[in-house]
Amino acid sequence: MRNKIFKIAYYVFLGALCLIALLVVISAFPIKGNIQIKIVQSGSMEPSIKTGSLVLIKPASSYKIGDAVTFSGNLKDSRGNRMPITHRIVDMAVNAGAPLYITKGDANEEQDSGQLSQNEIIGKVLLDVPYVGYGVAATKTKYGFLAIILIPAIIIIYDQSVRIFKEAKRVREKRANSVKFETK
Repeated sequence: MRNKIFKIAYYVFLGALCLIALLVVISAFPIKGNIQIKIVQSGSMEPSIKTGSLVLIKPASSYKIGDAVTFSGNLKDSRGNRMPITHRIVDMAVNAGAPLYITKGDANEEQDSGQLSQNEIIGKVLLDVPYVGYGVAATKTKYGFLAIILIPAIIIIYDQSVRIFKEAKRVREKRANSVKFETK
């Protein structure tokens, strides 16, 4: 029973790692309109999108009131890059035939200052997975990256070693049994 649980956990873990790796690889290609992965780093969208959530975003041809969208904010990270913000569209205006979007964080009392044009929006939130962003952020550190390589490698080496030892034991027992029969 314990062995069966270990195998199930093993395959679920490897499947999740493969899925995350696939999403990261797909989002890394600089293709216009490609899905992007972002990590929510503040509570401005709580409770609908929790801090530490992984969000998948994709550019859309149009946006409507109620859509959660990600756009480049005014704050900068330690490398000087503008940090993305995920907020909900709460109102729209039109200027010279082009839509302008007014956004607000679900947990915020006030709307964001300023209006966003279609070009300023990175994309619409397709999916959010709570707390997975913490794990993805950890993999971006040198120890986290090392862990995502070492942990699966140790699991695979352990599993294969057990299989090899079982097979070697089976072969030894088979040889021992065949030698007993030949000497009689």
